[in-house]
Amino acid sequence: MSMNDDTLAPVRRPKLADRLVEEIRTRISSGDLKPGSRLPTEQQLTEEHRVSRTVVREAVTRLAADGLVTARQGAGVFVNDRPEALLGSLLADMTGKVSMVLNVLEVRMAIEIEAAALAAQRRTASQEADIRVAFSAFDKQLSRGEPTGAADFDFHRAIAAATSNPFYVEILDVLGRRTIPRDLVTTVSASLLQSSDYQQRLQAEHRDIMNAIIDGDATSARDAMRRHLSASQRRYQSLLHGGDLARSAARA
Repeated sequence: MSMNDDTLAPVRRPKLADRLVEEIRTRISSGDLKPGSRLPTEQQLTEEHRVSRTVVREAVTRLAADGLVTARQGAGVFVNDRPEALLGSLLADMTGKVSMVLNVLEVRMAIEIEAAALAAQRRTASQEADIRVAFSAFDKQLSRGEPTGAADFDFHRAIAAATSNPFYVEILDVLGRRTIPRDLVTTVSASLLQSSDYQQRLQAEHRDIMNAIIDGDATSARDAMRRHLSASQRRYQSLLHGGDLARSAARA
């Protein structure tokens, strides 16, 4: 049986260039970078985002391919005069992405709710420490205003590993970046998915899950994971059916 490599191949954490592209797109869509304005210089971007020049150049090349920016020899890189139409096409694509997210969440609920209960029953001291480390990394990234998707994935993966059943980890690795999808759908929804309030709510839900696992309370761990994933479903359903997505469409 043939397999679609794009669908089934393991997708790891987002590349640095992916993150930089999404951050600049978000600044354009929000109006922070206005049509005709110049992007920060290559040196400024490398220092601000702590990435290499190669990463910056890849990000700019992709933004130019999307028609959002134009490089002018000797002058810099500028936001195109009419990015709205291009952002509108990205918005249409966003609907499909949010639908994909809801499908992934449905699979995750079937897997991760029970994984949390097993982690509470089986975790070793080392595995418990890994969960704590991932939780703390999320806090640090949030306080620095950095994307938290990688730490979020590490948190859920550490819980899967604490089941001591390698297939739970394998499933999350196959889902890869799609496991924690907010970086995929933030071009027109940053006000919801990347806001500090939103991520603090996520972290409060993570804390409930972690504490139940540390306490060895399988029932509470199961319930906390169910609440967390169910809340994520409601957030993305709102995004799809009229919330932030609709407001972004109206602005475009």
